[in-house]
Amino acid sequence: MRILLIEDDINLCETLRFQLEKERHQTDVCHDGRDGLDLFLQDGHDLVLLDRMLPTMNGLLVLKKARAAGLTTPVILITALGELYDRIEGLDSGADDYIVKPFAFEELLARIRSLGRRAGKWEDNSLLSFHDISYDCAMRVLQGPACSLQLSCREGRLLEVFLREPGTVLRRMVLLSRVWGTDAEVEESNLDTYIHYLRKRLLYAGSKVRIKTVRGIGYRMGD
Repeated sequence: MRILLIEDDINLCETLRFQLEKERHQTDVCHDGRDGLDLFLQDGHDLVLLDRMLPTMNGLLVLKKARAAGLTTPVILITALGELYDRIEGLDSGADDYIVKPFAFEELLARIRSLGRRAGKWEDNSLLSFHDISYDCAMRVLQGPACSLQLSCREGRLLEVFLREPGTVLRRMVLLSRVWGTDAEVEESNLDTYIHYLRKRLLYAGSKVRIKTVRGIGYRMGD
């Protein structure tokens, strides 16, 4: 899963990033409200962890603007404000969950797993399947009718993004953000190259699954 962490406490950010990445969650970090909103609007993440008290724009406003723009990415608010009114205000602003500082990391992980089960798009398990293929995200092994293949890290991440939203047209910028990261300096041609690689892997594995080009927009996985 790719997580966007918007939090101005740098020490907390680094601690959470380290812990989340140990759990195999790719984590992008931002310390500022306006910059965080820009990253949020790229729609390149599976989950957003959002602090309420941020410089330049508070977390509730970031959340309201993202929801007004049509983004449905699950959001967990992280804040020191734990009164009943604060919780209600956060949830009414569009948050999916709310956790109060200080908190145990195990509780945060449990809330992430709970949202995953609710959303149905990203699960706690790492085995994904679609039509005649399956993919083990942890081992990066693609299994098709003809054989199994070991994928590179980038190929595997790209396949995982498609498998979590089969049939959905994924915009080029969304794929770049989810696979390479929001702050990576990468040319768009790199995406085309890895789409080519992944198409060859699917053919070699004997699969009828195809990654189709949607001209001017991006790509879609179908059969």
